[in-house]
Amino acid sequence: MPIDAVWDRLTALHQASALNIPALFAADPDRAEGFTIRADGMVFDYSKTAIDRETRDALLALTADLNARRDAMLSGEKINETEGRAVLHAALRHPDTPLWPGGEAVRAGVAATLARMASFATHIRDGEIRGQGGAFTDVVNIGIGGSDLGPAMAARALTPYQDGPRLHFVSNVDGADLADTLRGLDPARTLVIVASKTFTTIETMTNARSAQDWLAAHVDDPAQQFAAVSSATDKTAEWSIDPDRVFGFEDWVGGRYSVWGPIGLSLMLGIGPQRFREFLRGGAAMDDHFRSAPHARNMPVMLALVGLWHHQICGYPTRAVLPYAQRLGRLPAYLQQLEMESNGKRVAMDGSDLTHGSGPVVWGEPGTNGQHAFYQLIHQGTQIVPCEFIAAACGHEPALDHHHKLLLANCLAQSEALMRGRDLDEARQLMAAQGLTGAELDRQARHRVFPGNRPSTTLLVRQVTPYTLGQIIALYEHRVFVEGVVLGLNSFDQWGVELGKELAKSVAPLLDGKTVPDQDASTLSLAEALREMRGGEG
Repeated sequence: MPIDAVWDRLTALHQASALNIPALFAADPDRAEGFTIRADGMVFDYSKTAIDRETRDALLALTADLNARRDAMLSGEKINETEGRAVLHAALRHPDTPLWPGGEAVRAGVAATLARMASFATHIRDGEIRGQGGAFTDVVNIGIGGSDLGPAMAARALTPYQDGPRLHFVSNVDGADLADTLRGLDPARTLVIVASKTFTTIETMTNARSAQDWLAAHVDDPAQQFAAVSSATDKTAEWSIDPDRVFGFEDWVGGRYSVWGPIGLSLMLGIGPQRFREFLRGGAAMDDHFRSAPHARNMPVMLALVGLWHHQICGYPTRAVLPYAQRLGRLPAYLQQLEMESNGKRVAMDGSDLTHGSGPVVWGEPGTNGQHAFYQLIHQGTQIVPCEFIAAACGHEPALDHHHKLLLANCLAQSEALMRGRDLDEARQLMAAQGLTGAELDRQARHRVFPGNRPSTTLLVRQVTPYTLGQIIALYEHRVFVEGVVLGLNSFDQWGVELGKELAKSVAPLLDGKTVPDQDASTLSLAEALREMRGGEG
């Protein structure tokens, strides 16, 4: 069936049906198992969505071209067509797998870089590579975007496994970020990692220069307190950074997909090379599942199709990612970049306008905090927000296991409440039990109605470990890829990031009182107001 006909069929199914999620369970005793995928210790349940078997079959028809596109990606074809690049971040997870993906040369390069990273990390952790004041106690990773979000998220998630130097992350060019991070650190025992592929990213290099000044005020040779994750070895040499401390990566690794390689150096320093390899193995296991499982039992495929159903067909504009795991608190922000930078496009691969909407707004916070913040809107607001719950069966604090059981109970209860809701009759009974009657009973009851029939998915792992974190990240990477293939767009460029960066360079002189041509009246007025607030100085 032509792809346009598939979209039309899905739209017709949505318009013709008034699918009620509780009713789907009543009609199908096997629904929970039939709409759950289990793979390598993970459980993905999408039964609490208004997708029935007929709709699922129609959604699966969207994936007719997926395998060819997937194989093209993994074989090293330049599927990032607007930049003329291959897309082989998955290769970083397979350093020991001959000839997959991308060929022997790619595998050998990945393995060699990983070995260099492991050697460096081991020598830092055992104190053989030292700062002026002794063994490094702290590592400050300076990056932005994918050079920050990935390792910062993973380091927080894997806190129980950190037995190396303390990890800190600086990304914002706001001086407060750097100042607050460096406060209390010993410069003579702090390693600074500058993560920028080109070594020109203005926010990163501004922070790096200020960190260099901080070190220079306290140590004899600041260069000995630096390492770099960059492919611009000429520029790192200008900083006198030892080439043995420079770790480059290829242009076939996009920033938001780069935590698996040298961008993950800070994480490796914290958890050690062995556990970093466990992280890679988790991602590799998800790659193998994605390549081999039939689409109907394929976790990334079905996660993607559920998302496409909710956003492109049902028209729900946002998606909430709700990890019931405190240490996954940065995962929503990480996935926000992954999804919105990858699929926040408006044209198809050939440059024509998209015929369907692109990616949704992705947001979220960890439970149970979110329950006391924005769940009010999710349960009773006028717009429907599909929710993606993520939970681990076990925590890392056995003495506080009663906390963890309460956390899990809340997770399960929230998805059930979104589905079941509470109708007006139930609300009236509650108010009558409190002694209310007449018009006041009816008024109070209406405030306690929950529409229900609100969709959610749930992803379970046994525990947040390096391996399972690798599974989760790779799962969502492939989910974004599948969505991009179905929508016919390029998930691997990010031209939308560029314009604001270009204009920032032209606007900056305004703050010094200089004249800049072709500026709009609002920007000129705001710049003048800022100069006045700063005392008329630049």
